Amino acid sequence: MTTTQIIDTIEIDSKSLTINDVVNVARHNYKVTLSKEAIENIKKGKQVVDKVLLDNKIVYGVNTGFGAFCNKIISKENIKQLQKNLLLSHSTGVDEPFREDVVRAIMLLRINTLASGNCGVRVELVQTLLDMLNKGVHPYIPQKGSVGASGDLAPLAHLALVLIGEGQAYYKENLLPGKEAIEKAGIKTIELEAKEGLALINGTQVMTGVAALVVHEAEIIMKTGDIIAGCTIDALKGSDAPFDKRLHELRPHTGQLNSAENLRSVMKNSAIRESHRDCGHVQDAYSMRCTPQVHGASRDTVDHVKKVVEIEINSVTDNPLIFPETNDFISGGNFHGQPIALVMDYLGIALSEIANISERRIERMVNSKLSEHLPAFLVKDEGINSGFMITQYTAASLVSENKVLAHPASVDSIPTSANQEDHVSMGTIAARKALQILSNVEYVLAIELLCAAQALDFLKELKPGDGVEIAHKLVREKVAHLDKDRVLHMDISLLKAMISKGIVLEKVETSLGKLK
Repeated sequence: MTTTQIIDTIEIDSKSLTINDVVNVARHNYKVTLSKEAIENIKKGKQVVDKVLLDNKIVYGVNTGFGAFCNKIISKENIKQLQKNLLLSHSTGVDEPFREDVVRAIMLLRINTLASGNCGVRVELVQTLLDMLNKGVHPYIPQKGSVGASGDLAPLAHLALVLIGEGQAYYKENLLPGKEAIEKAGIKTIELEAKEGLALINGTQVMTGVAALVVHEAEIIMKTGDIIAGCTIDALKGSDAPFDKRLHELRPHTGQLNSAENLRSVMKNSAIRESHRDCGHVQDAYSMRCTPQVHGASRDTVDHVKKVVEIEINSVTDNPLIFPETNDFISGGNFHGQPIALVMDYLGIALSEIANISERRIERMVNSKLSEHLPAFLVKDEGINSGFMITQYTAASLVSENKVLAHPASVDSIPTSANQEDHVSMGTIAARKALQILSNVEYVLAIELLCAAQALDFLKELKPGDGVEIAHKLVREKVAHLDKDRVLHMDISLLKAMISKGIVLEKVETSLGKLK
């Protein structure tokens, strides 16, 4: 069965969710339903748990303690209290909560893994979580506290608290006690049964939810970065020769080929380019002519990360896992976040490079020693006006911050649970860092686009490239030319939002066709 969409509804079966589905639910409030197959699978998994209790078998997570207490046998009369205590004791997250779209992504992915039938929970539990998602009950989930194995225990515990009327949740933009929030939405709280508390918190859905949103936005950034680079290169009277298709076919990395093609498309029909074709200038700086090589390598990274994340969002990462066909329980390590930890560190590095090269192009526009045809700091009456001088400072600050954030989290491991859990992934830290790096990159690109628009104003007697012209006009619809110093904070923030939401990309693609 495949994931289907019917009038803004996603039907899930634990196998077919895509990153676009995650984005549509997280950011566009698509409704979610369970497939008939998923409902049947959940029921079969629950029957296996019931049989264990009936036969008085000892199974980890069903009638034992957890982690270092795995050898402690729990009596039948204490099993429900055990599951509740698990959520209470594991809700130790700290610091600011995840934003709403991240929480919604986490909820969706947790539902998707429970829909597999390999977790041993009731349909009623999954439906309660699904109702919370569809009715806008968003648990308060602190960002910090997960080491990424056994999954995202602490943050997922905060999510699960609301199902039992504990914790806190946002409902209609108000932060309320969990019980009040869920009841205001017309949803009944539930009492956990055997295995259910563990099934709610054992998994990689927090790091993977963040990862899915970062990958989606990173794809937008890669294309938008090409557009903005094309604007800058045109404004700096750069050459389009380094983007010749023949050159890149001799080093046929997919990302590099696509980036070069985008630059050719964006800069096509540029009168600025024609005006200096025989100027005698031999080569442009690396930050201009090596754009396809740098952007392309980051693009290839995004493609790789996307494949890993799309596997993970349809993976079952609980423990132990139930196999209804054979009534088997198998304890393993699918909750370990290493696959996501490594690729999110990798993605953080790749995104940082987009900002690194962007900041260097900004410097070339504001530094009149590097762009003799443009006024110092892109403003007339320099001296009394500082123009765009400090925008480069901000870009430099963000790039430097990214260098710190790009240090990999996945190379660290601190044993937990009395050394029972002696290697952990730190995957949620890696994902959170990538999310912050992404935001910083978008700010740097916003600054580059702001500067490029100003630089192009000084060349207004010449038509820029087709895509450059579209992007320039879009900026000028929102942000005025800088004649004299003004506060630029709002201009940068406005362009950053346009970049992250895909508005710049959509505007250019509407005229030029889909970019690579």
